[in-house]
Amino acid sequence: METFLAGLRVVVSLAVVVALLWVLQRRLTRGSRASGTAKPVRIVTKQAISPKASVVIIDVEGTRLLLGVTEHAVSVLQTTDAPAEPEAAAALETAAEPSSATAFAKTMSSVTGPKTAAAFTGNGQTGGALAGSILSPATWKQLASVFRQGR
Repeated sequence: METFLAGLRVVVSLAVVVALLWVLQRRLTRGSRASGTAKPVRIVTKQAISPKASVVIIDVEGTRLLLGVTEHAVSVLQTTDAPAEPEAAAALETAAEPSSATAFAKTMSSVTGPKTAAAFTGNGQTGGALAGSILSPATWKQLASVFRQGR
């Protein structure tokens, strides 16, 4: 009978400790959720370039970042000031269900300018479907101009 009471005492004590840990965990996680309602990072758009690479535009505390994301690295391609929220929301509402490529081009033009946005969509005068690739003549011209300026 004594071993039964000792075993019962251990089980009850263990149940009390587990219950206290559960209550403590609930209180701590609920408090962090309530204070962290504002999201510091907002993803504006994402465009896949290849199966393992993409370009992402994000807003971080009033700054808009153009990121190149690959399987092994994330690179900051460009940084600008983020547009005001009402303008961005109005632009999205007035657009009549554009394709993802069109929406990405509009966002790119707001970040980098219309010429660079056309290169990303492949429908501008900057090289067509090969724009930005190693096969594009414009890429080789840019490389040559970089080498000429470096001398």
